Amino acid sequence: MERLVGTVSRGIRAPIIRKGDDIAAIVADSVLAASKAEGFALHEKDVIAVTEAVVARAQGNYATVDDIAADVKAKFGDETVGVIFPILSRNRFAICLRGIAKGLKKIVLMLSYPSDEVGNHLVDLDRLDAAGINPWTDVLTEKQFRDTFGETKHTFTGVDYVAYYRELIESMDCECEIVFANDCRAILDYTKNVINCDIHTRRRTKRLLVAKGAKVYSLDEIMTAPVNGSGYNENYGLLGSNKATENTIKLFPRDCAPVVEKIRALILAATGVKVEVMVYGDGAFKDPQGKIWELADPVVSPAYTEGLEGQPNEVKLKYLADNNFADLSGDALKEAISDYIRHKDADLVGQMVSQGTTPRRLTDLIGSLCDLTSGSGDKGTPIVLVQGYFDNYTK
Repeated sequence: MERLVGTVSRGIRAPIIRKGDDIAAIVADSVLAASKAEGFALHEKDVIAVTEAVVARAQGNYATVDDIAADVKAKFGDETVGVIFPILSRNRFAICLRGIAKGLKKIVLMLSYPSDEVGNHLVDLDRLDAAGINPWTDVLTEKQFRDTFGETKHTFTGVDYVAYYRELIESMDCECEIVFANDCRAILDYTKNVINCDIHTRRRTKRLLVAKGAKVYSLDEIMTAPVNGSGYNENYGLLGSNKATENTIKLFPRDCAPVVEKIRALILAATGVKVEVMVYGDGAFKDPQGKIWELADPVVSPAYTEGLEGQPNEVKLKYLADNNFADLSGDALKEAISDYIRHKDADLVGQMVSQGTTPRRLTDLIGSLCDLTSGSGDKGTPIVLVQGYFDNYTK
């Protein structure tokens, strides 16, 4: 019988992960137990994905406010430091900011506006237009911002991040000055010492500042080595971290390649099936209402097996139906399209027949699917099994 189901994404429940747990064994055992309980089989090219959060938990990859403070102080001493372009997030940045503030005497906090890098808005763009403010050229003091826009609260959380970040900094006995600008070089009117906190634009920001003689560390250069026995991430530092407690953050996991390879090996030994495996973090998608871009992690996937390299190479079925085979219908149309797919070019980039397909990396696409499947709350499914993703109309 012809198969009538395409891609299936299943959230797989797992035990609560603690430091020192064998995360690879737990993932493999959880998938195998779910397969037995729910009556589904594993197939070649199925994708087993595990969220970065539980990998980092198993590694015990944590750092404290004191650890961050020590690293920052070692880098800047008692200098005034510009902390620029942080995202507006209690989960992602607040504890990092506490640690940074604890290690310094004074911070000049420079916020991008009308929103942060991932779309959390301080003020609506229409209000900037009404006030005659050009966010690309105008630098605002905190007083100018307040006089113009008053108290501004986040659409979803109701937090006034200007006040919240000021309170966090001052609670660490650190002096705070807040300005608003979108040109990173504006911070140089206040200090030549900078921590740039942007994620996906961090390399350009640092390049522009260094060219002006600034001393710059990006967030991915803080906590890149253990501090007093802490966790660390040699590649991403504080980027990708999350709040664990009021004084602790969970860092982005490190050494993930051995994890995915061990999961694959365990599944192969148990079933004889060669699956693909990845560790995933934030999906790469944008919320249409809040205008928030989900990707606050430095990458969607820090590690994956080789079968997940590259991007899809797909043709658009409706294009074939409306153009190449417009005169066909029914079984004849189905066979013509199936035959076209079987013999499609190995690289369809630039061809009209592929227009409207998604030219994104496989790990970004599948990671987004997994992030949406597992959610970020209490579903209890940090593992996702994706089946049929690599199938097409001919299967």
